[in-house]
Amino acid sequence: MCGIVGALARNNVVDVLINGLQKLEYRGYDSAGIAIIDSDGKLNRERSVGRVSQLKTLVESTNIRGNIGIAHTRWATHGAPSEHNAHPHLSNQRIALVHNGIIENYQELAQDLRNKGYIFTSETDTEVLAHKIDAEMQSGADFVGAVRNTVQQLEGAWGLGVICSDEPDTLVVARKSSPLLIGIGESEYYVASDMSALVSVVQNYKVLEDGDVAILRPDGLTIADTEGYTVERKTLVSTLSDSDITLDGYEHYMLKEIHEQGRVIADTLEGRIVGDHVLEQAFSSTAGQVFDDTRKVKLIACGTSYHAAMVARYWFENFSIGCDVEIASEYINRNHVVDAGTLFVTISQSGETLDTISALELAKTLGYSNTLSICNVPESSLVRASDLAMMTHAGPEIGVASTKAFTTQLAVLLMLGLCLRRRTQPQADEAAIVRELRELPAHIERALELEPEIAKIAERFSNKQHALFLGRGDQFPIALEGALKLKEISYIHAEAYAAGELKHGPLALVDENMPVVAVAPNNMLIQKLKGNLQEVSARGGQLVIFADPASGIIDDHNTTTLKVAPVDNCIAPIIYTIPLQLLAYHVALLKGTDIDKPRNLAKSVTVQ
Repeated sequence: MCGIVGALARNNVVDVLINGLQKLEYRGYDSAGIAIIDSDGKLNRERSVGRVSQLKTLVESTNIRGNIGIAHTRWATHGAPSEHNAHPHLSNQRIALVHNGIIENYQELAQDLRNKGYIFTSETDTEVLAHKIDAEMQSGADFVGAVRNTVQQLEGAWGLGVICSDEPDTLVVARKSSPLLIGIGESEYYVASDMSALVSVVQNYKVLEDGDVAILRPDGLTIADTEGYTVERKTLVSTLSDSDITLDGYEHYMLKEIHEQGRVIADTLEGRIVGDHVLEQAFSSTAGQVFDDTRKVKLIACGTSYHAAMVARYWFENFSIGCDVEIASEYINRNHVVDAGTLFVTISQSGETLDTISALELAKTLGYSNTLSICNVPESSLVRASDLAMMTHAGPEIGVASTKAFTTQLAVLLMLGLCLRRRTQPQADEAAIVRELRELPAHIERALELEPEIAKIAERFSNKQHALFLGRGDQFPIALEGALKLKEISYIHAEAYAAGELKHGPLALVDENMPVVAVAPNNMLIQKLKGNLQEVSARGGQLVIFADPASGIIDDHNTTTLKVAPVDNCIAPIIYTIPLQLLAYHVALLKGTDIDKPRNLAKSVTVQ
């Protein structure tokens, strides 16, 4: 959500900034802007509502140039999407500022600034920061000191990039609870909220910690912590390449990422399963002791990651491991009773989901035995704050609607369950499930072969307003995920229910205009599920069922069955996810929606 790019270089930085914003489009945004200090020391700004391409056209028409600048894509929080609310925000035509996050005490700061004569031209919480820095300079502080004084008075979350025409060779950045990194070139520096924005220009980078303020000048980089002391932050080397964030011939990133799932699951398993068992060391060199001390697991996540946690609960409980699952935004807002020996596990694609990070911060005060993060970004805030971490190796996921991050999370959670099961069911046969894990990529490729049939079925949904998804047992969270995918990218209202709940309310919605999607592996719940499906068919509901060929479900005038190749019940949730992703994609394709960047949504949710 929102994106920051900044640059201080020897040559014109406009193209770098615009290209960086385009690389960040997947995060979600509604407006974009850029500010440049030109060779005459003049501050130039351009902003537009809509896509970065519109900003690019505007910038090319004005021909602004300069060696220092900042740029931003905004996802509206305070104030509607509009040009006057877009970043960068200016003060006295000398300060330009971009901001990710939310300033909680902006109203008090704004009132004080109004009393000093500052006039606000936007409805945002960000504009107050530009005026506050200018006011500090009016009081005698230099540019860097003004930024430091300002952030010390803020409450909330921020990632800031600030430039000042009084000091045209200085870029100042600051961070608290909003990701920000600095790319390092030869006497050049770049700033971004995500390394994908900089992959074309730099590979070395530093990640700022909470409270850091960094000063970038041609002669060097200085970082100070919350106490004002100069600190060193580790230099990292990005493994991203442009090929990781290109379409490679696919029409959309989402489709590319659906088709990458077999490969990225193989990458996730590589080096972590040896012979017939999962290596505990893959979770950390100290994981064995942590798992010995674990009596119960608490899983915390948001959105799609929460659905992965719900699936894992079925696995863990089948392995005799106590497990609770909670939505992070709910967990942080109530009191807790912590059972001794509980491992606190957070799950996030980006590792920057603010609700999940806040839940981890709270958990550290409550007496959990240890913390573990399951994440796709190695240097993310969540990973750095956890005792243990396991990377999903999904690679960059550009589409806002998560696909490969979800299935790799499931693979890691199943591996975690197997490690813990050694303590609760020491005589159990781990080898059988490990064999199924090894076969996952091949099973996924077979599931992808259903795409032509799914594309035809999608035509039934293109003119519908509502859809219902059903599943039982560990397929109920998969139904939830299928409904989420459909509503995210096609804008069709979709709900999911545990199939046994049909008669407790949802059945009232079923008629010939309500498509009902069900997932039906041939497991111990298949007969009960078939009874639920009969309830739908008897009321004219139009059923689309993804079923194991051995399930005994056959087509009739109300039912269309798509056969999913048989798989072991343990990995069935991962496999049955694939056709639901494809269904959502092809329905959205027919409806002509913006599949990779659905309206109102953001990839990385860094506000609460």
